[in-house]
Amino acid sequence: MNHKPDSEDIAGGQAIIEGVMMRHGNKIASAVRKPDKEIAIREQYYVPLTKRYKFLGLAFVRGLVTLFEMIVIGMKSLLFSAELALTEDEKKPEGWELTVSMMISFTTAIFFFVVVPAYSFSLLKYYIANTLLLNIVEGFIRLGIFICFLGATLLMEDMRRVFMYHGAEHKTVFAWEDGQDLTVENVRKYSTRHPRCGTSFILVVMIISILVFSLLGRPDFLHRVFYKLMLLPVVAGISYEIIRFTGKYRRFGWVRMLSWPGLVLQKITTREPTEDQIEIAIAAMKKVV
Repeated sequence: MNHKPDSEDIAGGQAIIEGVMMRHGNKIASAVRKPDKEIAIREQYYVPLTKRYKFLGLAFVRGLVTLFEMIVIGMKSLLFSAELALTEDEKKPEGWELTVSMMISFTTAIFFFVVVPAYSFSLLKYYIANTLLLNIVEGFIRLGIFICFLGATLLMEDMRRVFMYHGAEHKTVFAWEDGQDLTVENVRKYSTRHPRCGTSFILVVMIISILVFSLLGRPDFLHRVFYKLMLLPVVAGISYEIIRFTGKYRRFGWVRMLSWPGLVLQKITTREPTEDQIEIAIAAMKKVV
């Protein structure tokens, strides 16, 4: 039996191409299944900015910093997995290609989740007098776009495999948090849906943004886009603290109720993994705990 970690001891990661990246403390490990079925593992030692600089570790500040770090670490892990998991016949992305792809993805996200809802707001504000109700309607438009995007990813076979590795990552984290020995048999019995997941984080961001953006009043389209971009760090900081809270106190029924919408959404972004995929997640986890 492994030692059961306390609620402040957090481990997590993400699915990558034919593998899983895990992070715990100052350790990062990426495990990838190569075409010859062997497991390749890359270990890294990284001290988070929130530990290096006291100010960046403060509540409501650490969320944005952690998000930025995870994007950078995730990109590097994806590149590592692509180099190993893809066959010689498949084109392996260069570092600059992945960077450009991430920039395009970020710009697209800003367009669909900031600009389009703000434009809808500017059209609907002449028909809806209540500002809070108007923001709720805008929030539902944003959520609808997000769910349509997630639904579209299910049409891609490669993404369905990524979602299976995502499920393996969650199961392994659950088993470790429960103090279980990290074996396929132990890990298999846990849920693929975890309250401290990036999918849940995005949903919380959308809900918190409704409340925060309601404070902006009813500005014109361009000002609303500008104000929303400026307030994104605030929304991200608040959302991160909520996700940490629900993950820490999920044993309480009312906290599980708060987590429920995010867990439902994870039915799209996680899938039941195979045993060899669980083996990959366990291999990565064992290198960091």
